[in-house]
Amino acid sequence: MNVTLLFHAFKFLFKMPVKIRLQRHGSKKRPFYFIVVADARAPRDGKFIQKIGTYNPLTVPASVQLDRQKALDWLHKGAQPTDTVRRILSYKGVLYLKHLLRGVKLGLFDDAAAMEKFQKWHGEHEAQMKKRQEENRKARPGRRGPGGAPVRRVERPERKPEGGAPAASAEA
Repeated sequence: MNVTLLFHAFKFLFKMPVKIRLQRHGSKKRPFYFIVVADARAPRDGKFIQKIGTYNPLTVPASVQLDRQKALDWLHKGAQPTDTVRRILSYKGVLYLKHLLRGVKLGLFDDAAAMEKFQKWHGEHEAQMKKRQEENRKARPGRRGPGGAPVRRVERPERKPEGGAPAASAEA
């Protein structure tokens, strides 16, 4: 009996019932995602507890809108992010902020020093993202055709005359 009780306690320690994950929206081949906090047993696009942001992978670079404070609160409550959301949270600095706040809790430095470190990181990160966007805009070809697609010319082979016989008059 003690073994089963210990097994169930161990199972619930490492499998949290609340996840921070992506909920897909958008049409076919045009994905758009909401970043939501949901019960792990709920379907991907089903019921959720709270929406904390959006993610659009079609823009270059991908655009992410995220409420940092809500995400941080849910992480402190024990919500487990999926792998993709973990990368998004890392990209937006939420995991770094959680790391810094843990250092404050342990007494390694005070709250002001933690916020100063985060602001420094955030400034560097924003500058790097603006540089990347600018490089992307310069590398992108000009928009010329309908719908913004570049116009491409296709070389076509010469047409044979109808009837299947080679044209003798053109050679003579």
